[in-house]
Amino acid sequence: MNEAKTPERSPGAHIRSLMRSLDRATLSTGMVNGDGWPYGSLVMTAADQDGSPLLLLSDLAEHTANFNADPRVSLLFDGTTGLAEPLTGARVSVLGRVKKIEDERMAERYLRHHPSARMFAGFKDFNFYRVSVERAHIVAGFGEIHWVEASNILSERVPELEEAEAGIVEHMNEDHADAIQLYSSVLLGRDGEGWEMTGCDPEGCDLRLGGAIARLDYDAPVRDADETRKALVSLVKRARQSAAE
Repeated sequence: MNEAKTPERSPGAHIRSLMRSLDRATLSTGMVNGDGWPYGSLVMTAADQDGSPLLLLSDLAEHTANFNADPRVSLLFDGTTGLAEPLTGARVSVLGRVKKIEDERMAERYLRHHPSARMFAGFKDFNFYRVSVERAHIVAGFGEIHWVEASNILSERVPELEEAEAGIVEHMNEDHADAIQLYSSVLLGRDGEGWEMTGCDPEGCDLRLGGAIARLDYDAPVRDADETRKALVSLVKRARQSAAE
């Protein structure tokens, strides 16, 4: 998925946006049985409400053995796909420590983003993990290179919205599929029928159609279900006005 970096967006906000809008990354760990040699693997990701990466991983995987010995990891999020000149696009290496979680809300958030992963989630040798971000390095084109600390990357946690998210997503998919279709086709210019919402956070909502994903940002951050409803209604109005022009 490609996105243009707007001038007013800070490097930290740009990093958070990449983590939210992409569904996979390259996980780098140090080989426990290989004298610390770096080991890279493809993992499917979701971002928690604050932007922290969430993972579902097998105990049998090489990377799991590696970070069980040393929890320090790096995740490379690549936002350059499809660009004629990939090196002009944005990519970010996120450094942090990975930790196993037993949090139903986080697990469900991941599984809404990756429905096919439900078949693995119940296996005893699969577990959910959260990466506690410490800092990140973003390269977003010539002269746009920054190291950014976690305090400037992650957004503030909003407990009211965390609790309400599952209900909002279910309501939108069951009762407002037409609105979601307007978001995808009119506001995001994405093809296909049957887009569904997979998550919402303080800054926007996430959509999926089969293997395709899309990210739609709000005009302003929200803090609870009522503010989310108003933001979604505003986006519908904008989409209908654009479609009528």
